[in-house]
Amino acid sequence: MRTIASVEELRGLVGQEVAVTDWFPVTQERINLFAEATGDHQWIHLDAERCKKESPYGSTIAHGFLTLSLLPLILQSAVSMPDARLSVNYGLNKVRFPAPVPVDSKVRGRLALKEVEDIDGGVQITWAVTMEREGGDKPVCVAESIARRYA
Repeated sequence: MRTIASVEELRGLVGQEVAVTDWFPVTQERINLFAEATGDHQWIHLDAERCKKESPYGSTIAHGFLTLSLLPLILQSAVSMPDARLSVNYGLNKVRFPAPVPVDSKVRGRLALKEVEDIDGGVQITWAVTMEREGGDKPVCVAESIARRYA
């Protein structure tokens, strides 16, 4: 966990990798719950037997949007800004899923600070987030995550 004490300190980190998280497991239970929550019941995520026979991955894989939905967990476990009274997700740019996340993989996030812009009552922060799979050779998600923090 990286604690950033002020907006001035945050501005000084633009262009740098700020944090790397611990590894987080992506279990079949998490995949199933995501399928229930979103209505995405595609067999490649849920049918282990069929995946053994028909999938190029040999097992179920996490939904791409499940991987993306881990961004709040990644951000909250990586960076703390105690001077912020409120933080909201503002949006995303350039989201890609270069590699799959097979069931029972572990993923982590690397956060680089791309930009800090002044807004009324706070700052808008753009993070370049690269999510990696333990043992993988390509990222599983690359995205720009935009948050607004209010003092």
